[in-house]
Amino acid sequence: MRLTLSKSGWIAAAIVGFLAIHVHAADYPTRTIRWIVPYVPGGTTDILARIMSARMAEKLGHIIVVDNRPGAGNNIGTEIATKAAPDGYTWFLTNPANAINATLYEKLPFNFLRDMAPVAGLIRVPNVMTVTRNLPAKSVPEFITYAKANPGKLNFSSGGAGTSVHLSGELFKSMTGINMVHVPYKGSAPAIIDLISGQNHVMFDNMPGIISFIRNGDLRALAVTTAQRSPSLPNTPTVAETVPGFEASAWFGVAVPKGTSEAIIKRVNREVNETLKEPKIAARLADLGGTSIAGSPAEFWALHTMETEKWAKVMALQELEWAILGHFRALAACK
Repeated sequence: MRLTLSKSGWIAAAIVGFLAIHVHAADYPTRTIRWIVPYVPGGTTDILARIMSARMAEKLGHIIVVDNRPGAGNNIGTEIATKAAPDGYTWFLTNPANAINATLYEKLPFNFLRDMAPVAGLIRVPNVMTVTRNLPAKSVPEFITYAKANPGKLNFSSGGAGTSVHLSGELFKSMTGINMVHVPYKGSAPAIIDLISGQNHVMFDNMPGIISFIRNGDLRALAVTTAQRSPSLPNTPTVAETVPGFEASAWFGVAVPKGTSEAIIKRVNREVNETLKEPKIAARLADLGGTSIAGSPAEFWALHTMETEKWAKVMALQELEWAILGHFRALAACK
């Protein structure tokens, strides 16, 4: 006997489903939320997640655990997030590496824009060109002169291949014609430690992760990477004042696994945006050099998509440059 559901039965089922989703969203959250940060503790992503999670846990009434999952240039934590249950209890702190890696890596076990859903933007920050204290160069022009006099002898560190910190250094190399060696880490915190010790020489780190070391004198800031000077380091020039056209920055936001209830996404979006507007939180993030990019999920995904397309073009040009450079090096080796 074939079982069928009447039209009224379908309508009733749809209403029950609709009510179940909205009751769930109204009650959300009912347990601990995991916020995946794809880097080690101490860097910008980690600092940002901890500032926001502490306040949002108070507002939501449940603990938000920051789960650091570093490795593979951000990809380990990202893969964990894409495979998590779409129930609203796994958040991911997305960052420029998620846009860059889409092109940087030929094969990834996920497609970020396809497998994740946007929640909200958090902040945009400058990167800071920062050097170890014992380096003779005290300005960008002096650094370029020193680097050209010591080709291949300077190390520039980053929190991982494909990060905005890494690509800022590569862009600087390309636009100035200097030769530095990239030294990637699993996050900015260990990279900063080795920069302070003098093992590495320069880093283009996100401002929130490195500004305290600049302010207490452990490191020396030469320039910020944005087009305009930063109010957080008003006496620090821009790289563009020496290298016209240079510009780079980092941005951060919240995403969840695709399939997460729209009602839950709207709830979290509202809480994120309201938290970013709170005077204490806004002041704390501004002190770290952050500018709010609060808005709708669609606005944040438009930014993410635009950044993915932008870095794809940059990487294509970079690969062409590397190929040409490799060709000329091979010719030189044959002579």
